[in-house]
Amino acid sequence: MEQSKVYFTDFHAKSGQNLLEKLDRLLEKAGLATLDFQNKFAAIKIHFGEPGNLAYLRPNYAKVVADFVRRQGGKPFLTDCNTLYVGRRKNALDHLDAAYENGFNPFATGCQVIIGDGLKGTDEQLVPIDGEYVKEAKIGRAVMDADILISLTHFKVHECTGIGGALKNIGMGCGSRAGKMEMHSNGKPFVDSSLCIGCGACKKNCAHEAISFVEKKAGIDHSKCVGCGRCIGVCPVDAVQPAQDEANDILNKKISEYTYAVVKDKPAFHISLVMDVSPFCDCHAENDTPIVPDVGMLASFDPVALDVACADLVNQQPAMQNSILQKALEKAGKESGQADYFTLLHPTTDWHVGIDHAVQLGLGRAGYELIRV
Repeated sequence: MEQSKVYFTDFHAKSGQNLLEKLDRLLEKAGLATLDFQNKFAAIKIHFGEPGNLAYLRPNYAKVVADFVRRQGGKPFLTDCNTLYVGRRKNALDHLDAAYENGFNPFATGCQVIIGDGLKGTDEQLVPIDGEYVKEAKIGRAVMDADILISLTHFKVHECTGIGGALKNIGMGCGSRAGKMEMHSNGKPFVDSSLCIGCGACKKNCAHEAISFVEKKAGIDHSKCVGCGRCIGVCPVDAVQPAQDEANDILNKKISEYTYAVVKDKPAFHISLVMDVSPFCDCHAENDTPIVPDVGMLASFDPVALDVACADLVNQQPAMQNSILQKALEKAGKESGQADYFTLLHPTTDWHVGIDHAVQLGLGRAGYELIRV
């Protein structure tokens, strides 16, 4: 079976060459310059990190990618979509504040930052895909308006999907708030009446007359609700909340289908940095000890092969002292390299499910050739 090419460079830097120069060389060797960037808008999809978390990628790496695109005549911008949960990135203004606070600003990165799904997470484009679970993906409009997509991923462990790689960065990250709700939820949103202040914003933004008030508290009629998620985005006190009750296997498959929706009609290139491999998502406002030593930087036109290569390299590393991985291995009576670290840490999810589904969708191949640069 034919294999995809995944390019790799480690974090060793000799005198006279720094890591940023190594990343630039990796992009060149992996073929990023073969894309036609001339006067094209290039979305660089990245996670800006929830303030308080220090495991997110440094903005210096984003600048390397943006500068590379500019040299090819392109117009790069950094982007991410608003979050579904309560935090510093749930609307565009707070999201930009958080991004700037973590160093992602035009002065540090050499390009603008655009929140992909608008002010309240409702600026979306419906992308028909007729997937097994998703029929119309709800993608941030700025992402879909871009001519080219580049994913720049901090590869890590994830509590819901097993791995937090390129598929997760693109699929979940590019979904609007309604899209994120579709991926996370089997049901429809509900109202926490203890938080509701009766302002009526949710009702004003419901196109299906599904919201009514009893004693100044909102309620949602699920027989009328279509699950668009707009009520979640406009609630000023986060009283409207998603169900977040989808099984992890189906969540992984939906993420693959959303990734397919984003990249199916446009050129795409993918970069993953396997460093500060945290045991939880960068959406947390904190980060734990990395589970393994820093591994390296990888790039490919195939996001599936890239994710598999990153996971394989992590599983080959020794566990970091005092990490939760070391404790989990000791509890299981295993040595480093004797277990799949991702399923060991989060046994309720299997990251292979998303990979297998992505292969079926034609997103890429699980087999890869690792080319050292």
